[in-house]
Amino acid sequence: MAGDGYTKFKNDRGVQEIRIGVKAFKCAGASAPHDHPHIYLNMGAADTILCPYCAAAFRYDPRLGALEADPPDSLFKIN
Repeated sequence: MAGDGYTKFKNDRGVQEIRIGVKAFKCAGASAPHDHPHIYLNMGAADTILCPYCAAAFRYDPRLGALEADPPDSLFKIN
């Protein structure tokens, strides 16, 4: 997670959909140098959202935890 408390996700593999366990999060696009501004997204009452920068599709999955994603390598790791 970033210092602001939001889990960050990325789509290095270019999968059609990323399932995540949170509705408010940040999208990084892909790993550097192919990332975009790390933006805050909130699904609100919906179960899906598209990132306006990279068009990655995120779907809320209540079976996943806040630090989980499917595919698993979509979770952005902070070093």
